[in-house]
Amino acid sequence: MRASGILMPISSLPSPYGIGTMGQQARQFVDFLSQAGQAYWQILPVCPTSYGDSPYQSFSTYAGNPYFIDLDTLAAQGLLKPKEYKHIDWQCTPEQINYGALYEKRYAVLRTACERLLAAPPADYRDFVRKNRFWLPDYALFMALKDAHGGACWQEWEHPLRKREPDALKAARRTYAKDIAFWQAVQYLFCTQWQALKEYANDKHIQIIGDLPIYIALDSVDVWSSPQDFQLDADLNPTEVAGCPPDGFSATGQLWGNPLYDWDAMAQNGYAWWVRRIRHMCSIYDVVRIDHFRGFAGYYAIPYGNKTAEGGRWRTGPGYALFAAIKKKLGEPRIIAEDLGFLTDDVNALLRKCGYPGMKVLEFGFDSRDGGDYRPHGYPVNSIAYVGTHDNEPVNGWMATAAPEDVARAVRYLNLTKQEGYHWGMMRGIWASAAELSIVQAQDLLGLGHEARMNTPSTLGGNWCWRAKRGAFNDRLAVKLHDLTELYGRLPE
Repeated sequence: MRASGILMPISSLPSPYGIGTMGQQARQFVDFLSQAGQAYWQILPVCPTSYGDSPYQSFSTYAGNPYFIDLDTLAAQGLLKPKEYKHIDWQCTPEQINYGALYEKRYAVLRTACERLLAAPPADYRDFVRKNRFWLPDYALFMALKDAHGGACWQEWEHPLRKREPDALKAARRTYAKDIAFWQAVQYLFCTQWQALKEYANDKHIQIIGDLPIYIALDSVDVWSSPQDFQLDADLNPTEVAGCPPDGFSATGQLWGNPLYDWDAMAQNGYAWWVRRIRHMCSIYDVVRIDHFRGFAGYYAIPYGNKTAEGGRWRTGPGYALFAAIKKKLGEPRIIAEDLGFLTDDVNALLRKCGYPGMKVLEFGFDSRDGGDYRPHGYPVNSIAYVGTHDNEPVNGWMATAAPEDVARAVRYLNLTKQEGYHWGMMRGIWASAAELSIVQAQDLLGLGHEARMNTPSTLGGNWCWRAKRGAFNDRLAVKLHDLTELYGRLPE
């Protein structure tokens, strides 16, 4: 069925509390999607951000971001009083997130709420802890230990804790019991608000596309608790790390720094780590987008300690064996494969065998820096069409920074005009394609430019900060989008 949706991070929603949350503004955005004839809301990963504020570098693949917990909802539940949060200066602007201020101020507010929660736990609290025992106790202990060590990476902790010696873990659980209880309570608050938001969206016939980063941050509970699943040496340091070779985004490549999986070790137990991860993601999202899908066919490995990604090499990934194990255990989960980047025959063959829809990015169809023919007349039905992703410029930013001949080619192909707005013309390009699903960035829908770019790969600072102005997603815009969605045959049935 032809359909369309919008890519809008939760962090980018309007809010008086420094960052978008799962509260009233999120529900209003769902209402906008419904009014506009959209069927999908795509978000970025909702896991807690670590240093650098990237949702693709998290302390946990399972935990939810405490910043997204809505404070007004907590007040309505009696867990907060208005004076405890209403007058805090979050040191941000309506269009930019200040992550430093959030880190310094948000947790004190959440501790107050969690103290009240734990003083009289809800009836379902114990059940929540029990159902999530496969990750929650380790996560809560990990975060308590990070706080106790001043935020230091687990590799800098004392040897017994680094190595997870049983006596050391048992002692830590006693010593930091109060902090562990706090971190578990925070996840209960996140989970209950997330489930309520998802139910609200689903009741409005809006499905949520969640994002699953392929790699795990080195400084994460996932690596600390399962070192046997990663390519680490005897001292628990990575032997090689993840990244991308030089490309149109960066002349020196992208050095992500994530530890790489020990695929041979994972194969021996039927890829249980990945099956568990995918099962969980499918339980909280309607559709899961797997980032950097090409890494399962072959992945770029960079020697640990290198300063750029130029000295890496390609190594063979698990291939279809991983997805055969997933399908055997989980059936046919709804997955989108982010098959962008340097594609080879083995990547294309893996995608065909899995049967997942891949991604087509319109900007790449005209940008000579990236190569590849992504013009919409060639999009297959089993694909997801984008104008751009979180790593791309919004259309109006791309028009100002791309080579003049690339812009001219796009204008000619799509018959773009300033009168209509280049962003509307580019969006029409993917709506008119044969792709079963089209997704546009919220920034393009609002006609924004470079100032609203979500992320510039291979750069630090200033990313993941954009927020929409209150009232930007209004009735007038919804009616216009609905009319175009109907015109291109993408209204929900």
